[in-house]
Amino acid sequence: MKQAIIVTGAAGFIGHAVAHRLLARGEKVIGVDIVNDYYDPALKEARLATFDGRDNFDFVRMDIADAEGMAKLVRDNSVVRVVHLAAQAGVRYSIENPFAYERSNLAGHLSVMEACRHAEGFEHLVYASSSSVYGDKPMGGEGFTEDEPAMDPVSLYAATKRACELMSQSYAKLYGFPQTGLRFFTVYGPWGRPDMAYFSFTQKILRGDSIEVFGNGKMARDFTYIDDIVDGIIGALDNPPQQGDHRVLNIGDSHPVGLMEMIETLENALGREAVKIMRPMQLGDVTATYADVSKLNALTGYKPKVMLAEGLQRFADWYRAHYHPE
Repeated sequence: MKQAIIVTGAAGFIGHAVAHRLLARGEKVIGVDIVNDYYDPALKEARLATFDGRDNFDFVRMDIADAEGMAKLVRDNSVVRVVHLAAQAGVRYSIENPFAYERSNLAGHLSVMEACRHAEGFEHLVYASSSSVYGDKPMGGEGFTEDEPAMDPVSLYAATKRACELMSQSYAKLYGFPQTGLRFFTVYGPWGRPDMAYFSFTQKILRGDSIEVFGNGKMARDFTYIDDIVDGIIGALDNPPQQGDHRVLNIGDSHPVGLMEMIETLENALGREAVKIMRPMQLGDVTATYADVSKLNALTGYKPKVMLAEGLQRFADWYRAHYHPE
């Protein structure tokens, strides 16, 4: 009998997609999520509803910072693999709600690691980090590489993600279980997060509202389609480092796209033009992100397949079907 894989953040964007992919290949999955109201809980519940009737999926509504609850879940199910994707996301939210990041990202990560380190025969913890750990770097030049020091975060969110990496580094050496941190670069696609620019722009464009374009449009992001991200996560999960080793890997598209180009591509997908209001850069934001994914490619053969125009068209089609069914 296969041992279950725990996926934290299973009601979230990436966790939902990872859980479905694992189920599709015959794994047993235990999804964990508190289903908070950082953004519309109805979308999270709708994601969870897609698991209805799926064999080999169990859902536990729980705060990952509940250390006793996490330890019991891992122990009672003899879990040896965890994909830890639950976190308090967002850069700007941290300005008004800093302690949400302390609980979800710091206490939550520690809780998951503690549960894993006491599990007999534990094989691999894969967890979500972020491209935000690199700080604010200028556009152009080479992709961000994992060997960079990443010591100048410009948001509390970024600082907590870098802290999680350092916590994992110490736990791997102290307790000898393999860990992989994945630095995500701007994930998008169907079932995505409403706090992301492409999603909120879509809502406003279809309503006929104006959109605010921050950084006066002079920003770029390494937009990475959800299916490609899942390929990389599963590939990393299946290729653990040696016992006692910890690694961080970039997971992105390696093709940064300017914000104005993204908006134009989205306008084409929606068949509508946006009314744009240009704004300066927001506090805690970064100018550009650009993933060097050579390490993940060497390990797993990871190679993104879905370009932005196709990915945004798929998102636009999903959005209309989900929110405006005919």
